[in-house]
Amino acid sequence: MERLGEIFQSMMTNKLRTFLTGFCVAWGIFMLVLLLGVGNGLQNGTKEQFKDDAINSISVNPGQTSLSYDGLLPGRRIDMHNADYDLIKREIAGIDKISARVAQWRSFIVSYEDKSAAYRVRGVHPDHQFVEKTIIVQGRYINESDIKEHRKVCVISVVIKNELFGEANPLGEWISLSGTSCRVVGIFEDAGSEGENGVLYMPISTAQLAFGRSDVIDRLVFTTGDANLEETQAMANQVLELMAAKYHFSKDDPRAMRIRNNFEQYNRISKTIDLLKTFSWLIGILTIFAGIIGVSNIMLITVQERTKEIGIRKSIGATPLSVVAIIVQESIIITGIFGYIGLFLGVALLELIAKFLPSTGAVFSNPTVDFKTAIIALIILIVAGGLASLGPSMKAANIKPVDALAAD
Repeated sequence: MERLGEIFQSMMTNKLRTFLTGFCVAWGIFMLVLLLGVGNGLQNGTKEQFKDDAINSISVNPGQTSLSYDGLLPGRRIDMHNADYDLIKREIAGIDKISARVAQWRSFIVSYEDKSAAYRVRGVHPDHQFVEKTIIVQGRYINESDIKEHRKVCVISVVIKNELFGEANPLGEWISLSGTSCRVVGIFEDAGSEGENGVLYMPISTAQLAFGRSDVIDRLVFTTGDANLEETQAMANQVLELMAAKYHFSKDDPRAMRIRNNFEQYNRISKTIDLLKTFSWLIGILTIFAGIIGVSNIMLITVQERTKEIGIRKSIGATPLSVVAIIVQESIIITGIFGYIGLFLGVALLELIAKFLPSTGAVFSNPTVDFKTAIIALIILIVAGGLASLGPSMKAANIKPVDALAAD
């Protein structure tokens, strides 16, 4: 305790020196925490953006040709059909789950008794539950029998259930979709954006009849199981080749058929974020290293200023080890206190930023730092501060009492 008192007294006597030393240390850990938080925020935002659909999914969307091909002029509208669902399912090896989808741009007026509201309606296959990350909380999802028999059944979201039925159980009840009756067989929650919870699903065959779309489909999406990046790219290329051959358009036409490989995009963004996080660590560590150099230099100044004091200590019996201990302990205390301050301020700033960010749908979300990582960084900082003071402390330990007492 007596030694700690001496150390704190020395720190208070040299307030400016102590503050400047501590500021370098606090700034280093503050920047490291902030940069890591930014990296985590981008990573969380990326996960949020891909939360709505399976990461290992590929979607196929028909478009309009922009290039002439085989004597055909550009500007042709490409329509996909039910047969394309069967073709891709049969020809592309490695598909896990697959679903076509048909939807209307306009919302439908969905009514039950005296309540009604506008919602989007989609016709899908059973596997759409998995590619869209739909969670059934009550009842069931669309099944193959519903599609084969063109059943007038539907699955509604929890949001629709609450708005139309309140506390009542909707399973088995009939609702009206702009004049078309449909029996509720399931209730779901969507893991993605809030907009996906305002959707009603029905069998694709029933929806095509209700929409007057014959066998036309708007979109086809499938998952690729545990396929790696190269395998998913090959699957996407195979789909493009199949569709290009069938509908006579160039594979180089970017607008004829839009194929989105979620895994490829997620992988590309993840690599960029990993690179950014590595860069953040590098910048943070260099900043901390600069602070440690500052600690070492200040300790050298401390030794010079306290040369006579150290000489007196040694002349009355202080051992070289005790002299080393005083300098190292002062360095560790300064590093520990100001390092914790920098850590606290960095975490506090990230928490403040997080409060002003939207909870869902943002590209930057929840910029937190893992507590374990922060503590490890602080411990490394303290240890480095102690090691940085070894040089100055060894110099102090080698001072001869006679020379110290004769110094100005």
